[in-house]
Amino acid sequence: MAVICVAREFAALGDETVLELAGLTGYKAIDKEYIEARMTERGIAPEVRAKYDEKKPGFWASLSQDRDDYLHFLRTVLFEEAANGDCIITGRGGFAIFAGVPGVISIKLVAPREIRLQRLKARFQCDDKRAEQMLRQNDHDRRGFHDYFFGIDWNDPVYYDMTINTGKEHPATVARIIDQLRTLIVTEEKEKACLARMNELRLGQAIVTEIVYTRSIPVHFVEADVRGTKVTLHGVANTQSAIDAATAAARKVQGIETVENAIQIVQEFAVMP
Repeated sequence: MAVICVAREFAALGDETVLELAGLTGYKAIDKEYIEARMTERGIAPEVRAKYDEKKPGFWASLSQDRDDYLHFLRTVLFEEAANGDCIITGRGGFAIFAGVPGVISIKLVAPREIRLQRLKARFQCDDKRAEQMLRQNDHDRRGFHDYFFGIDWNDPVYYDMTINTGKEHPATVARIIDQLRTLIVTEEKEKACLARMNELRLGQAIVTEIVYTRSIPVHFVEADVRGTKVTLHGVANTQSAIDAATAAARKVQGIETVENAIQIVQEFAVMP
């Protein structure tokens, strides 16, 4: 199996290219609407998603528990979908979330600013000023989203296997270019490694969900590093009983045979007046 992550500038024909690519490869397209529906199933309301979806949150939103919930369930949805088989992920920091996973191809679609402005004016039947406002806002939001959630500059080409200028080519042509890259660099060995790693990532998210959201165990900054059927838990807690409860919760997740606990105890302290 393989996963193709497509990052795209606003008005760079990203959705159109993904549609063509899905038809060409038979891969499942994981787009904004699909991700939103899956996150709604997990209790992430539309008004919460609106604060964080491909944008840097405001000050108060950045301090909210909603922020952690959004990122956790975004990762959960993407890991589950990727573990199910071949797919194309549109935006949402997919290339950052799956960084280092074998069998993942990361693509960036760009286009000259003037061409993007022309596309926006044609699509929204608006004037130059309105098109410029939309373009500036979307570029700002997407840059802020990747910087805030992943600490990266999404304009740095080092994060992508290929950057394609869609100002010159039709989405169908761009899709064929991406597919040819896939056939060249995704070997059978990488496909097997991709499937194995995606299952590990899926299990790790399931364990964190069990500890934090299902059982509400008071362990903070929980991470679950799964390798094969073994998981190593990381985080901080105030009591040994919380650590023991987290261990028990991890053991209940199907597919896990061994739990190694690296959660640290950090005693609470009071701030003196």
